[in-house]
Amino acid sequence: MTHARPRRSALYMPAANARAIEKARELACDVVILDLEDAVAPDAKETARAQAVEAVRAGGFGAREVVIRVNGLDTPWGRDDLAAAAAAGPDAVLAPKVSGPEDIAAYRAALGGDAELWIMIETCRALFRLDALGAAAAGAGVTAWVIGTNDLAKEMRCRLDAERTPLLGPLSLAVAAARAHGIVVLDGVFNGLEDDAGLERQCDQGAAFGFDGKTLIHPRQIEAANRAFTPAGDEVAWARTIVQAFDSPENAAKGVLRVEGRMVERLHLDEARRLIAVADAIAARG
Repeated sequence: MTHARPRRSALYMPAANARAIEKARELACDVVILDLEDAVAPDAKETARAQAVEAVRAGGFGAREVVIRVNGLDTPWGRDDLAAAAAAGPDAVLAPKVSGPEDIAAYRAALGGDAELWIMIETCRALFRLDALGAAAAGAGVTAWVIGTNDLAKEMRCRLDAERTPLLGPLSLAVAAARAHGIVVLDGVFNGLEDDAGLERQCDQGAAFGFDGKTLIHPRQIEAANRAFTPAGDEVAWARTIVQAFDSPENAAKGVLRVEGRMVERLHLDEARRLIAVADAIAARG
């Protein structure tokens, strides 16, 4: 069950910074994204690529997923990044600025093999092709979308605060499209490194929208993201009650049940099981 794997916190780490990579092995994030793109200056691209490959091969990240974000195919580094990532074998490769199925096909062809592909949704064109991007995902091994709110806001020329009012429509549509096609979807970053209250509000907002987790730019943001995207104890308890009710032999043929004074349908059962699986996976990490 792909969606049962916790992705509450996905931390970008500049792959040009060897100390940052080493530190990532001890952080409480669920995903480490070794970044070759935005966080790396042009003259450090090759160093970052080599260090990302070395880090993946060395391992030591425990239960954390390790993802390499490559440069775009329209840059001088993109193809070499993809070749190096394919050889290294991270958990996934993250492709930037994907605007349509043709971009997915190009990255898949350049990456080769069957490595998991994650894509950035961060252009205006992508917003009007979300369903097509979702439909193209299964055949290309795309398992997750990452929303690039900074690039999207820049292209839209909108102004963002913690509430992100100009992006509420796009964010909601992105989650709906991802769910329609069974794709994991991660929220964009929060830029205020010292605005703890704003970070908490935005993490809660992302969780309320239905995102699976949030991308982060600093280790100090991990705790807030993990807290917001960890299923609440009462939610997990209710999910277990739903599963137990439908698992009872006398309810095997029933589509609707009355459970503790509430009407529950079988459509709630799959989500209850997913929630329990996520909670159990988080608990297993200690």
